[in-house]
Amino acid sequence: MARYLVTGGAGYVGSHTVLALLDRGDEVVVLDDLSKGHRGAVAAGAKLVQGRCDDRAALADAFAQGPFEAVLHFAALSLVGDSMRDPMRYIGENLGGVAAVAGAAAKAGCRKFVLSSTAALFGFPERIPIDEEQRLEPVSAYGESKLVCERALSWAERVHGLRFAALRYFNAAGADPAGRAGEDHDPETHLVPLAIGAALGTRPPLTVFGTDYETPDGTCIRDYVHVTDLAEAHLRVLPLLDHRSVRYNLGNGTGYSVKQVLETVGQVAGRPVPHAFGPRREGDPASLVASSARLRADTGWTPRFPALEDIVRTAWAWHAAHPQGYGDRTTG
Repeated sequence: MARYLVTGGAGYVGSHTVLALLDRGDEVVVLDDLSKGHRGAVAAGAKLVQGRCDDRAALADAFAQGPFEAVLHFAALSLVGDSMRDPMRYIGENLGGVAAVAGAAAKAGCRKFVLSSTAALFGFPERIPIDEEQRLEPVSAYGESKLVCERALSWAERVHGLRFAALRYFNAAGADPAGRAGEDHDPETHLVPLAIGAALGTRPPLTVFGTDYETPDGTCIRDYVHVTDLAEAHLRVLPLLDHRSVRYNLGNGTGYSVKQVLETVGQVAGRPVPHAFGPRREGDPASLVASSARLRADTGWTPRFPALEDIVRTAWAWHAAHPQGYGDRTTG
């Protein structure tokens, strides 16, 4: 049994990672200001410290609960479109959060750090699936913010001996198979919960942006990884940090089109997903699928829920049981 600090542990991927840690018998402290996360998403077995990552008092309170075997850092601004409207906020807050938490970890004697990164580092990829050898050329301020976070951690390793893992993935989807946690964003921008909400009638009909891409059905193809599989990957890299820092791309290995997602949600729901077709959105690549070959080889990780239907079924079950999400939203 070990103790871990999870920043952003009241958010979507963070809360599922907290569950994975608790399920294997570890102790968890969550640092989250609840601006995007939910108190109800924090598992009962975890201790919550409410505050921002760049707040010295909150950080001191969190690290006083240690010592920690590692820090798993999920807290970040993460909306690509929003980042293009306010790029300096994204770069400043995301880098500032990593710098503050990594600095506090080094000062406390914690030498392991796992960063929730993104395959948006690669912008418009040279080839699919995206492996670790491709050029890092973000085309959004969000992607750039994660790239500078990875670079900052390299300096923390060089100067303080803080070994880190950066996991670069695209679309987390699904929900805890036992129904203990799910996806609840405000605003919601992810396709699976938007399609489920449209089918449930809790959200408006969906708009499909672009049907003339060079893909089999004309709609964009994206990589969807079950959120519990993502959580497991974060745990799998921890032993490697005893010896070295690592960077891994993390994908399901199979991409699914927008139309395939809508069809699958309709099949699971037993009713069609209300939707309309619109023009392309600027900056949307036709296909984005991340390879996880190196991660699989080094850790033995493999997804338990690779099939889109299984991903959607867990998400549908959670949203059907929680039509208002965690019930703590005042709007939308």
